[in-house]
Amino acid sequence: MDISGEQHLDVKHDIFKKRLDSQGNVIESRQDGIGAPKIDKPLQRHGGRLEHNETYCGSCYGAESSDEDCCNNCEEVREAYRKKGWALSNPDLIDQCKREGFLQRIKEEEGEGCNIYGFLEVNKVAGNFHFAPGKSFHQSGVHVHDILAFQRDSFNISHKINKLAFGEHFPGVVNPLDGVRWTQETPSGMYQYFIKVVPTVYTDVSGHTIQSNQFSVTEHFRSSEQGRLQTLPGVFFFYDLSPIKVTFTEEHVSFLHFLTNVCAIVGGVFTVSGIIDAFIYHGQRAIKKKIEIGKFS
Repeated sequence: MDISGEQHLDVKHDIFKKRLDSQGNVIESRQDGIGAPKIDKPLQRHGGRLEHNETYCGSCYGAESSDEDCCNNCEEVREAYRKKGWALSNPDLIDQCKREGFLQRIKEEEGEGCNIYGFLEVNKVAGNFHFAPGKSFHQSGVHVHDILAFQRDSFNISHKINKLAFGEHFPGVVNPLDGVRWTQETPSGMYQYFIKVVPTVYTDVSGHTIQSNQFSVTEHFRSSEQGRLQTLPGVFFFYDLSPIKVTFTEEHVSFLHFLTNVCAIVGGVFTVSGIIDAFIYHGQRAIKKKIEIGKFS
């Protein structure tokens, strides 16, 4: 989402997600339907049960945009409700969600984490990207997340950033968020990173140029009152581009420059040696003179 108005919801291309248990181990993907209560005859849109000679067309429970619309699974019902701007407060009352064991799956996922990796292409304007629970959608000009299905008052957004970069790697670059870890201590809230991106051009000795970016960052945590989710729980990255560009150029040192450095080093060695020699010589003379007049003890 950026200031030009462009939005991408539930980005899946070039973004990969893995479920993690409480110990950080990857959980293998499960097949759909496992753990769901068995329902022999799903409920049809017209109110009756599916017969062997009928084509299944599930009800959207009043959220149909036309008489021909069908919602054959829980996600289609939820999507129809989102388009209407309605809240699906109790999925267990929906035949499709009950058949698929939707609430049971949510309960089984309690305490799990998520590993996310990949890359995004964004416009060169200020914007943000974020990771938050629930399905995201656009409603009445507002970006919202459907978190009613989780039926929870608090969300743990503790996280660790293994690597975050804006652009291609180049020698000497330091990404301040690499390896950063944050642990949540309050019931819920929004963790925000405010990033200032500086365009950078790096040219090596062979003339190869890398167009990349560096960035600086500040952090802020907005806590919500316990039991009231006044802020969307999640990790947010707000980025803005600097109008200044930094250029790094690698060059070979010329022979004349090298010779000047060698002369400076040699001159410095001789100067220090002369100071040490003079100190020893005058110290020795002073001691010898005191010995001759009998004042040295």
